[in-house]
Amino acid sequence: MTGEVMRRRRPVAAVLAVVLALCAVLAVLVWWILPNRLFPWDSAPFPEIDTSALSPAQVRVVELLEEQHEAQNPGTFYSEGVREPWCADFVSWIMREAGVPLSNPHSGHWRIPGVFTLQEYYEQVDRYEPAGTGYRPEVGDVVLYHNRIGLGQREHTNIVVAVDGDSAITVGGNEMGRIRVHELDVTGDDAVVGFGRLPG
Repeated sequence: MTGEVMRRRRPVAAVLAVVLALCAVLAVLVWWILPNRLFPWDSAPFPEIDTSALSPAQVRVVELLEEQHEAQNPGTFYSEGVREPWCADFVSWIMREAGVPLSNPHSGHWRIPGVFTLQEYYEQVDRYEPAGTGYRPEVGDVVLYHNRIGLGQREHTNIVVAVDGDSAITVGGNEMGRIRVHELDVTGDDAVVGFGRLPG
């Protein structure tokens, strides 16, 4: 009887081992493929930024982003109390506080609560740069995303605080409910649809 039970357990153990191995491979693939902004942990501290070559507007944007990263206010702080996905609200708030306010194309209000409307705004003011055109973002530019994979937020936006070749450091609101810092592969992240340029 004991030998028969052992023979029955072997196939179950083998199947379990295969399932666990497949799960491990899948986890590694997800880790490798997905951009780090979709993971629920902070990926980086706020970077030290050399502001000596930046414009006054860029400096103010960086200062505000650092302050807000430290403060970790709730989304309603940036959305005028509205409970909604708040990444675009965060961008709108930062730009207003930096003295370069946005204007909602549908209402004229400073707050643009949606990523598509944010893109529409940048297109209307001729400050939109589509991805794949060779444009390299600068400090203070807004990154616009559309996640085609369907994981996490479908649309997202954040702000560039540093650029080094094809790599940029971004700070964004509502990244897993927080204000977070991430590294962006400017040419390799296919969720990036374009950039909104800081005026000036």
